[in-house]
Amino acid sequence: RKEQELDSKDAIILHQFSRPSNGVPSLSPFCLKMETYLRMADLPYQNYFDGKLSPQGKMPWIEYNHKKVSGTEFIIDFLEEKLGVNLNKHLGPHERAVSRAVTKMVEEHFYWTLAYCQWVENLHETQKMVSLFGPFSDLLKWILCHLTKGIVKREMYGHGIGRFSEEEMYTLMEKDMRTLAGLLGDKKYIMGPTVSTVDATVFGHLAQAMWTLPGTRPERLIKGELINLAMYCERIRRKFWPEWHHDDDNTLYESEESSEGSKTYSPLQDFSFYSRTETFDEEGNSISQTPDTDYTGHSLFDSDVDMDDYRDHEQCK
Repeated sequence: RKEQELDSKDAIILHQFSRPSNGVPSLSPFCLKMETYLRMADLPYQNYFDGKLSPQGKMPWIEYNHKKVSGTEFIIDFLEEKLGVNLNKHLGPHERAVSRAVTKMVEEHFYWTLAYCQWVENLHETQKMVSLFGPFSDLLKWILCHLTKGIVKREMYGHGIGRFSEEEMYTLMEKDMRTLAGLLGDKKYIMGPTVSTVDATVFGHLAQAMWTLPGTRPERLIKGELINLAMYCERIRRKFWPEWHHDDDNTLYESEESSEGSKTYSPLQDFSFYSRTETFDEEGNSISQTPDTDYTGHSLFDSDVDMDDYRDHEQCK
């Protein structure tokens, strides 16, 4: 395929995998983390779904003023330096240290157990979500997914976590999820009432358990005992992904003000350009975006997915 010339002058070009077919923005926790971070930081960006890895073999990666940067941590550092954004400016030294420790637990430990669930145990369901088109798409999806399965198992073995039994790996996963649930508690975001960089990381990973692993242990845990994590995911989705609606939206996570008649669901659109104030369709026509309200028109600045809603729901049972 002929490569399209990209001009990254004063524009953030985000390279990532294609959107999956189930309406979730990405099957990659790191791609979802990076795109969510850009929205949290209110940085306009252009998606490029070419599937091409960075020179370091990484995905996602960005181009900005013809500079290529890969690795989400280095990308965030680069954007902070070049554009002066900082989601952690309200955090003190201790909070920054905790934030980094949580990030490393999620990305270097929890990630691998999710990858096992997604690409090994639940491969059949994951294969249905992969988006490929053409006369041999089913065969190509099967080949791609089984190649990925082999890569994941090999890398997990090299990491060390893949040398444990499946039950032991899920025990480690559950400990990580319980740690996140305990740290979050009844707060709005991980570090308090204001969003920070760690929220993009945690959301990118928990969203996989929430929306891409039907029937699995992590999904049952996040939607059952650790319900505060599910509400946390919904809170971030509604505020920073106003166009993302899911077919299996559960009314348990809804605001009491929301009405069934006001809901309309549609697949996540493949916007080539996104900003929190406006985005454009393929013809360049402006599409109004209101990131501070959900599709019902209610405000999202104050969380509309609170523990009180859940307690009221339980009392009504």
